[in-house]
Amino acid sequence: MKLHTLKPTEGARKEKHRVGRGHAAGKGKQAGRGQSGQTKRSTVRLGFEGGQNPLFRRIPKRGFNNVNHIEYQVVNLSQLEKAFKAGEKVNEETLSSHNLIKGKLPVKILGNGTLTKKLNVQIPSLSLSARKAIEKAGGKIEVK
Repeated sequence: MKLHTLKPTEGARKEKHRVGRGHAAGKGKQAGRGQSGQTKRSTVRLGFEGGQNPLFRRIPKRGFNNVNHIEYQVVNLSQLEKAFKAGEKVNEETLSSHNLIKGKLPVKILGNGTLTKKLNVQIPSLSLSARKAIEKAGGKIEVK
C-alpha cells in the first residue's frame, strides 16, 4: 500500500446535487424552491422581517462609542513593587517578561498601592499619582 493508491471506500463520498440544471438532473426548473415568492429568490436583506419594523430599529439606542478612546493595559504600583527589584528598568519588554501585561495594547501605570523601590520607568503614559509616587521613591521617569 502506498499513499498515492489510497482511496475512500465505495459509497463513502457523494457528489453535491446540482440544482437548477434541467429536468433530467432531478432538481430542474424551480430547483426545489417551490412556486414564486420571497423564498424563491436567492437572498433577503439582512435583518429584514417581512416588512415588520426590524429588531434593531425597535430596541432603544443608548450611549455612544468614542472613536478617539484608547484602551490601555493597566499596571498598578503594587504590582511593580512585587515584581521588580530596586534599580531595575521598567518598560514593555520587562513587564511582559514578568507576566504583568500581554498583547499589543499600550500600557499605563496607575498609582494604586505603594512603591518603596527606586525604579527606572520607561513607559509613555502614567497617572499623576503614579508619577509622584515613583519620584518620591527616588525613581526616574523617561518618557519615550
